[in-house]
Amino acid sequence: MSEQRIRVIVTGAGGRMGREVVRMVMDDPELMLVAAVDPTNVGIDAGKLIGTEPCGVIVSDDLELSLVESRADVMVDFTTPHTVLMNTKLAIRHGVRPVIGTTGFSPSEIEELDKLSLEKGIGGIIAPNFSIGAILMMKFAAQASKYFPDLEIIEYHGDQKLDAPSGTAVKTAELISEVRKEHRQGNPIEHETIDGSRGGYYNGFRIHSVRLPGVFAQQEVILGGFGQSLKIRHDSYDRAAYMPGVNVAVKKSMELTGIVYGFEHFID
Repeated sequence: MSEQRIRVIVTGAGGRMGREVVRMVMDDPELMLVAAVDPTNVGIDAGKLIGTEPCGVIVSDDLELSLVESRADVMVDFTTPHTVLMNTKLAIRHGVRPVIGTTGFSPSEIEELDKLSLEKGIGGIIAPNFSIGAILMMKFAAQASKYFPDLEIIEYHGDQKLDAPSGTAVKTAELISEVRKEHRQGNPIEHETIDGSRGGYYNGFRIHSVRLPGVFAQQEVILGGFGQSLKIRHDSYDRAAYMPGVNVAVKKSMELTGIVYGFEHFID
C-alpha cells in the first residue's frame, strides 16, 4: 500500500454505477472516499448507499463545496450527458483530476477539457467504457477491419439510456476509422423505405442502437467478406465488471498531464 492514499470524490454516487464506484473505493486500501455527490440522496451516509456500515462520508448535492472541503485528488463521475461537462470543468478548476465514465462528450468538448487540464497542470481520463473485455472487443474489431472493411456495429442498452449511439460504439467506430480507409459499402443506390432503418452513418459504415427494457450492455461488430463473416461481441452482465478499469484509471490519473480519451491507452 502506498504511504499516501488517493482521495476520491464520487459524483453520481447514488446511481447504479456510482454505488459500485463507492464500493470499489472503500474496498481499496490505497484509496480514500472523501466525498459523495448525488442530488437524490442528500444526507445519507455513503456506506449506507451500498448496504454497509456508515463510513462518515455524507452525500451532498453541492459539487463545488464538496470539491473544496474534501481536498480530493480525483473525481470519478458517472452522472448524465447533461451535467458531466459542467462537473468536469468544475473539478479541473479546483485542481481535481477527472476520471469520467459518463458518455456524450463531443470532440471539441474533449479538446477544451484537455486544454483546461494542461493549463492547470493536471491530468484525467475520459473513457466511454472501462471494461477490459469491451476494450479488447474494440481493439480486435479495429484489427479485423484491416482485412474486412465491410462492417456494421450493433449496440444494445436499456431503454433509459440517454445517448445514442453509445460512447462505446462511437469509440469503436473511431478506432476502426484510424486503420480503415473510408469505404462506402452496400448497394450504391439503396433506398430506405423507412427513414433510419439502415442506422447511423459513420465513415462508410453503419451503427445501430437498440434500446429495450431488460437489456444491460452488449455490442457486436459484424464484419463481412466474400463467402464468410466474422462477429466480435462483448456482453456485460454486471456493473462490477467496470470497476477494475475504474480503479486503474483513478491511480493512472495521478501520473497524467492533460486529458486521455479512451481506456484502451492503458491496455497493452
